[in-house]
Amino acid sequence: MKQPLWLSVLILIGMLALFGADASARRDILEPEQKALLAKVDRILVEVVAITDQGPVEPGPLQEVVVKRLKEAGYQVVIDPAQPSDVLFKVKCEQRKVWEGTTTMGSDADLPDSPSRVWKGPACQLLYLLSGKKMGWQKEVRTEFPDSTQAAASAKAANPGQYALAKLKERLEQYDFPVLVTADWGQEERLLKMLNDPSATSGRKAQIVVALGDLFSTQAVPSLLKELKGSDLDVAKVSAVALGNIGNKDSIPALVEAIQSGKPELRAAAAKGLGVLGSLHSDFTVITPLLEALKIDDVGVKTEVVLALGKLPDKRSYEPLFALYKSLQKMHSTEPDPKQKKLKDAVNYTLKQIDTWEYIQ
Repeated sequence: MKQPLWLSVLILIGMLALFGADASARRDILEPEQKALLAKVDRILVEVVAITDQGPVEPGPLQEVVVKRLKEAGYQVVIDPAQPSDVLFKVKCEQRKVWEGTTTMGSDADLPDSPSRVWKGPACQLLYLLSGKKMGWQKEVRTEFPDSTQAAASAKAANPGQYALAKLKERLEQYDFPVLVTADWGQEERLLKMLNDPSATSGRKAQIVVALGDLFSTQAVPSLLKELKGSDLDVAKVSAVALGNIGNKDSIPALVEAIQSGKPELRAAAAKGLGVLGSLHSDFTVITPLLEALKIDDVGVKTEVVLALGKLPDKRSYEPLFALYKSLQKMHSTEPDPKQKKLKDAVNYTLKQIDTWEYIQ
């Protein structure tokens, strides 16, 4: 079954919007010259400010963390403004945040690390300047507590301001801003070097893989195929989705293999990636392995398989999906299972996609 060119284009646009929105959309607002400069960033000037309710304090410990983390990513870091640098990386940590942040409407304002208007507790705001100009990349890390005075009293700490800054220092040690800013600069090779570093933690590797997927990094495909078959299940799962986002057709066999023989959690992610890849390339050969995977009992796997079939509507899918629909209708419970509800919604969506597809042929 061959789909019209116009529909292929619409599907492609939809997939790009859905799976690369955060990273690619942000980079789209940059001028070509700015992208070129950011891609070459190597020397970073770090400026850290620390403020308590009593006023500015020595930011030394916080600065040490920021410098150390950026060096982990392979950057050269300076703290003397007289020294040459490619960008200025600014970190402002406050016991009581006074800056209101970005709008709550649109953009990435709803992401956990985006500046928040409502948070007034301890926070560190991170941003960078290129040629003296803010580039729109802003992140914020916060403590678990909104009131540093109460938190310090509970911890029997004498100085609430110092206690808040110490907790913010811990958050900067945990929060992987070097990966996020490197991805924002589009430095794929640096990300790949960090990914292949033997000392990289599972969490860092997973975040790098997601970033590479958002960047549609074709040069990352060999490394992601390796991670897909690796022992770290969390990294393998995000690798499956990233491979789908990147859209390299040669990744299809590996994703099919993951669906057929991987663990349930990996099979679900592989189905998601395979659905995107099949749709991007109008490759209906993926329908057969997806229909086979539909027989797996795991509800999470079934749901992702059904959604994948909805991305590439095919009349071969209708009968098994309708049979699944009827079986789900027979299930009654006083307290509906959220997973079962998600599966029902997925089935309804995909059946409608197939009906619509047949109508426009």
